[in-house]
Amino acid sequence: MNRRKVLIVTGAAAAAGVAALVAERAVRDRGGPDRPAGVPVGPFGADSTAEEVTAGLDLSGKVALVTGVNSGLGAETLRVLTLRGAHVLGTARTLEKATAACAAAGDRATPFALELTDFDSVVACAAAVRREGVVLDMLVCNAGIMALPQLEQVNGLEKHFVTNHLGHFLLVNRLLDRVVAAPQGRVVVVSSRGYLWAPPGGIEFDNLSGERGEYDPNRAYGQSKLANGLFSLELARRLGRTRATSNSVHPGIIRTNLGRHFPRWKKLLSEVIGWSFMKSIPAGAATQCYVATNPRLAGVSGRYFINCNPEIPGGRMEDAALAAKLWAVSEELTRPWLGSVDAS
Repeated sequence: MNRRKVLIVTGAAAAAGVAALVAERAVRDRGGPDRPAGVPVGPFGADSTAEEVTAGLDLSGKVALVTGVNSGLGAETLRVLTLRGAHVLGTARTLEKATAACAAAGDRATPFALELTDFDSVVACAAAVRREGVVLDMLVCNAGIMALPQLEQVNGLEKHFVTNHLGHFLLVNRLLDRVVAAPQGRVVVVSSRGYLWAPPGGIEFDNLSGERGEYDPNRAYGQSKLANGLFSLELARRLGRTRATSNSVHPGIIRTNLGRHFPRWKKLLSEVIGWSFMKSIPAGAATQCYVATNPRLAGVSGRYFINCNPEIPGGRMEDAALAAKLWAVSEELTRPWLGSVDAS
């Protein structure tokens, strides 16, 4: 790469890095984030790590299912939860990857194959988990994809939506009674502030194929992350008569395998100036570990967390009517594989 191209790419990277900080700066300028009333605010923040937010907790006897444990935030979540004594049921796209990821935890982790784009695989994974005969104290929907450069479809549906939302929607519903049966089961859905990239109207139910208009990777990813938040919101409502809870989280901007589909200039960004605005993987995994385990959050449900604390999100993330419609459409799209969805 010649000097002119380096300057162009670095300049673009710097602009992108600055843009990534705009939302955080706006929050600081208005005196801090908007907090939902009655939800505990903890002592942790953006730089806290998963180990720090779980320090002193004894999770012995508790069982967690974590998707996508073979790399990044999922691998760190598995490591820290088992470090604190929990048994983790760890999934990856293949049993070989899951087995390798779980090996370091020894008998405190059990591997499972889960390909979220293959609903038969999701059903098989849920059935295998049920055969373990355990309740699920924590179900962390962590796995996902981002920024596919070209439109890809699964059974006629845009792939981000299928992988990030529908696959987890099906998995959670197939195992929901195991969460409800726990003393205080928790579903944690990894969303993203990328929900702001979703279409202005929220979920484009008449364009779930992604074929209408020009394909935009950020828009597709944003719609799937909005779907994650709305799914958690509606799930929390449905769990209202139980002790179980559901919350969504934004882990932050982290350099992980999630960015493997980025164009070359974005990858150069993370190498050149990523240190100035990206979190480490241990810090990125902190919020989901905190929400999954902290005793003060036992009765908190239907909330969105960032930097280990609750925040009132913008956009359509708290649109209850949109969340209910998404649930109904998701039920129809997964009906042949779904089974019962009654949480009560």
